[in-house]
Amino acid sequence: MAAGSLKHAPASRAPVIFLGPAGAGKGTQAARLADRLGVPRISTGDMLRDALAAGNTVGRAAAPFLERGDLVPDEILIRMIRERIADPDCAKGYVLDGFPRTLPQAEALEQMLGTVASSCVVLNLEVPRDELLRRLTGRGRDDDKGQAVEHRLQDYEDQTRPLVDFYAKLDRLHRVNGFRPVDAVSADLQRIVEAKG
Repeated sequence: MAAGSLKHAPASRAPVIFLGPAGAGKGTQAARLADRLGVPRISTGDMLRDALAAGNTVGRAAAPFLERGDLVPDEILIRMIRERIADPDCAKGYVLDGFPRTLPQAEALEQMLGTVASSCVVLNLEVPRDELLRRLTGRGRDDDKGQAVEHRLQDYEDQTRPLVDFYAKLDRLHRVNGFRPVDAVSADLQRIVEAKG
């Protein structure tokens, strides 16, 4: 299905988009918020890991990029998200974790959502770089060591940070201090989303 031709009823709750660098707590906070709202959390990271484990077409295409710690090409992720948000469980809303990460992805999402896009709530988790490095190198994941960590954070600066300005200009961006206890961050996020209806 071509971008912009997605056919489904508008979500009854505005879609929520999480932005922020690796280590900012997006996964944890997105899962908590989705649970409280009773909507699915759509994690491109989880979807890619599942595809990799299954060895399907998406997994095989994404594998070289994931192994290097690079961002997976836009066209792969856009296709995955387009198919996922058309599923029936997304009709009442959803939380996007890890998408969009580039301007082309954000522009594709705008096309997919049509008029619904204007109601999106964009939450940007902000955490100091030193704290991100501490969190990431302490996780023990294969891609979270040394150069891989620096590479991931630089990818964010180069490719994803421009989305902060993109959504700020559309008046959808909400900046949230992620350098606090998890419950305090969760409470702020829920307050913002509930206020948007």
